[in-house]
Amino acid sequence: MDPKELPVVEHLEELRKRSIICAVFFVIALVVGFYLAEPIIRFIQLDNKEFENITLNAFKPGDPLKVYLEVTFVIALIFTSPVILYQLWAFVAPGLYETERKATLKYIPYSFVLFMVGLLFSYFIIFPNIMRFMMNLSEKLDIQQTIGISEYFSFLFKLVIPFGFIFQLPVITLFLSRIGILSPELMVKFRKYSYFVLFVIAVLIAPPDIISYILLSIPLFVLYEISIFIAKFGYRKYMIAEEQRMREEKEEEQKMQVEEALAEQRRQMEQMNERN
Repeated sequence: MDPKELPVVEHLEELRKRSIICAVFFVIALVVGFYLAEPIIRFIQLDNKEFENITLNAFKPGDPLKVYLEVTFVIALIFTSPVILYQLWAFVAPGLYETERKATLKYIPYSFVLFMVGLLFSYFIIFPNIMRFMMNLSEKLDIQQTIGISEYFSFLFKLVIPFGFIFQLPVITLFLSRIGILSPELMVKFRKYSYFVLFVIAVLIAPPDIISYILLSIPLFVLYEISIFIAKFGYRKYMIAEEQRMREEKEEEQKMQVEEALAEQRRQMEQMNERN
């Protein structure tokens, strides 16, 4: 039976099996993350020398445990993301064309790498600059900051993790252009609207000040321009593949016409032989 025609029950069973696989890997990653959480928390606390005078405080008894579990969860999610992406691909692959299956499968490693690049870029570039701006503003206003560890890590996660997903834009663009859904001309045509959407995203994830908005918007705009450049290669491959497909279809159609003509000729000859 064609996988595209599987009944709903079998689709649900397939989804259940793949969800169980993801859950098992996530639990294993949680165990690993539990042991890695403490050194990572210490690294984040002591990493930036500019903020070494910052003391992180626990305003509630459960704040250290909350942070520990949050870091454990984030580590487990990062480690499990390639498995989740592959299982998602394996679930939808039967409904894709051969070119789409090949395209999506080979993009999984790139997607994970870009996710990590987004996290690192945000942590080492965006986060320190925003923190520096906040600390300088506090000094100018003669405000003594008392930072809670839960609030500090919550602010860090809200700023860093979205960049991991935003950095998927080149992969998504390449895939959509590779299968002909998105063209670089369309991206150029709607550039100003895309910039507006990216600026809104920056406003949603950045602290409420114009400097932070600009700091986050600039890399997003650059990422969009890179995506346009990448889309040109993907769309060119799509056009080449389409020309090849149309050529093969035309050859197949001509072959069928020849076979039909020969079949008709044989039929006429058989009729003539029967009459004789």
